[in-house]
Amino acid sequence: MPSTTELRRTPLYDRHAAAGAKLVPFAGWEMPVQYAGIREEHLAVRNGAGVFDVSHMGQVETTGPQAIQFLQRMLSNDVRRIPEGGAQYSVMCKEDGGVLDDLFTYRLAECTFLTVTNAANHEKDLAWLQSHADGFDVDVIDRAAGFAMLAVQGPKARQLLRGLTDGNLPARFHVCERTVAGAAMLVCGTGYTGEDGVELLLGPDDARSVWDALIAHGATPVGLGARDTLRLEVCFHLYGNDMDESRNPIEAGLGWCCKEETGFIGSEAVATARTDGTAEKLVPFAIEGQGIPRQGNPVLGGGEVTSGTFSPCLERGIGMAYVSSARATEGTPIEIDVRGRVRPAAIKRRPLYRKEA
Repeated sequence: MPSTTELRRTPLYDRHAAAGAKLVPFAGWEMPVQYAGIREEHLAVRNGAGVFDVSHMGQVETTGPQAIQFLQRMLSNDVRRIPEGGAQYSVMCKEDGGVLDDLFTYRLAECTFLTVTNAANHEKDLAWLQSHADGFDVDVIDRAAGFAMLAVQGPKARQLLRGLTDGNLPARFHVCERTVAGAAMLVCGTGYTGEDGVELLLGPDDARSVWDALIAHGATPVGLGARDTLRLEVCFHLYGNDMDESRNPIEAGLGWCCKEETGFIGSEAVATARTDGTAEKLVPFAIEGQGIPRQGNPVLGGGEVTSGTFSPCLERGIGMAYVSSARATEGTPIEIDVRGRVRPAAIKRRPLYRKEA
């Protein structure tokens, strides 16, 4: 792990420090893990509106007459189905089907796409995309330095933003250009919390003033700790925990975003896994009783926890784990070794947390 003097900082570092955030190393960046506390921040997003600094994420622009053909080869989903102003989730695979990253791609114009990468994978993803661009009439451009990124999430997020925005906000899985708090930006109807809201892609020089405006209008600053508990309650994957280059998207439960007929890199391996099945599958679970599972905890009888935490909404330990496909059925009891103590748990249905009607 690099020392803090080697860590990169987002344009909002001074705001986090001034707010008393606990700053930790994450994917080569110095990031806020919490401000008031993970539980308080988690519930603020579930019940109101929270704002996350996610400027550590990367962005890659693909543009040119053959942008669709190129991305159809590189990404697992059907890129042709993204309308202008639309967004789509996908994974990027190696030839053997191993997952290189999971990504959101926005179609900004007919032949211009912006793909958001995970922070730890940005350089790897960029190199992979550029190394496969030969033979396509496209330009693959690193845009990470040109964007800060904020996520405004929660049932009151859109209401909060309406007072700062010059037009209608995009629907879910759509993107548009807007001015928010006086700054021009892309507003994207996506997020990583299971709540409604948007992600804002804006110039780094505008990040502080927009952050200040969001806080002044009632958004709660939220760190990476609550981001993790929020995404786990709704069973959203975290790259490096729940899937990586050793895992196929079928065993990771991401077959829904794989369209093998498009011929993406790794599609044959994914098709084989879909047809033949896999030895293990990723499943959500909840602890029955006490105990907080963590990544790496063994599942007795075979398997391992990939992500685990205490759920502020469900008030119990929850997580995701790989288990044998024979056991990967809702309701199946399992036992997890949590720091030397065996904790009973049960496999559950996704998502673990659901809002009451």
